[in-house]
Amino acid sequence: MFANTTQAQCNPEPFTSGCIPKLASGFNFLKSYKIDGQGGAKTKVEYSYVFTKGTQYMINVCATGETTDGIVISLYDSNRNKLVSSKINDQYISAIAYPCNTTGIYYIQYTFDESNQFCGGSALGFKR
Repeated sequence: MFANTTQAQCNPEPFTSGCIPKLASGFNFLKSYKIDGQGGAKTKVEYSYVFTKGTQYMINVCATGETTDGIVISLYDSNRNKLVSSKINDQYISAIAYPCNTTGIYYIQYTFDESNQFCGGSALGFKR
């Protein structure tokens, strides 16, 4: 016997491409990320990227409508120390900026806090 459950599929492509033009002025596009959290609220989506000392990075998130739909961006250094988050005082912001002081691998993690769709996109940009 099979349970009759239907789960909507995540199509992050429209959000991913829509995030690129939302990078702040002066930031150059580096990479886009798909945020598919169809596993639910406990799902974590993580990517790594090498950041370079002396460079400022911006990571934004796009989801349904004008909001972040509860998608939280957290940036971790190579030792897994949290550096910055897009949830501040129970408010969700759509982008975080980070001035890199040490070249190395950084981890960009997306989690879902009160999200409805568990689907979105993100863009990483830089400026020197």
